[in-house]
Amino acid sequence: MSKKIFLTAACSVCLIIADAQVDSTTEMTATLRYVGDTTKPEATEFYKPVPPIVTPGKGFGDAPSDAIILFDGSSLDKWESANDTTKAADWIIDNGELTVNKKGGGSIQTKQKFMDYQLHIEWKEPTDIEGKGQARGNSGVFLASTGPGDAGYEIQVLDCYNNTTYVDGQTAAVYKQGIPLANACKKPGDWQTYDIVWTAPRFDASGNLTDSARVTVFHNGVLVQNNFKLRGVTRYIGLPYYKAHGASSIKLQSHGDPSKPISFRNIWARPLN
Repeated sequence: MSKKIFLTAACSVCLIIADAQVDSTTEMTATLRYVGDTTKPEATEFYKPVPPIVTPGKGFGDAPSDAIILFDGSSLDKWESANDTTKAADWIIDNGELTVNKKGGGSIQTKQKFMDYQLHIEWKEPTDIEGKGQARGNSGVFLASTGPGDAGYEIQVLDCYNNTTYVDGQTAAVYKQGIPLANACKKPGDWQTYDIVWTAPRFDASGNLTDSARVTVFHNGVLVQNNFKLRGVTRYIGLPYYKAHGASSIKLQSHGDPSKPISFRNIWARPLN
């Protein structure tokens, strides 16, 4: 075989491998190609393409009659510690708002477990938020918690109103997998909404993946993830992967960055199966 034929074949194989690593419904996310040393976080951080800024409309959604109210401003009875499920959720309730307890409270998760569902959640960055990049009001909504800590599938919560970071880790990203279709952030101090439709992954009796997880996300009424197909759990370092699981808790992250804690309110879910 000539060198020219060999190189052409090799390039074709490289392109096939690269294409196989990407499975997305949008052109924007199709540009992601993991390269370099994936034992380092920088290998899965991208800075282009930058999502366009969209100004969201006003208004919030009330829970429909068939919704499960997860937080109504008064109680954490439906939540537990994500790191120790025998312990109660230790976040702060004040004036109908649920605020991350950064003094050892840890992440929290729902006691009830879900497969497919519709989720509404409202969140607010402090008016006097400080920091930059990932260290500015960082939290996350884990659509299915697969273990303690940051195990699971995360939609990023972050202040990206005049704050830049890697685009697959900005507000409303499927963390390090799906770049949001727009930056719909409001300014710190304003309440913001996520409306999410989650379809859990499916596995056969042997634990093999039969159908990938999918998610659609509206941020402040703006579509930012359109039936995005996940490649596995979201990870800070390394590549995503699937491991068999069933119904799972919804988890809210206590990130540990040095900025002031964010708050949540009006959290409800509608099981879809």
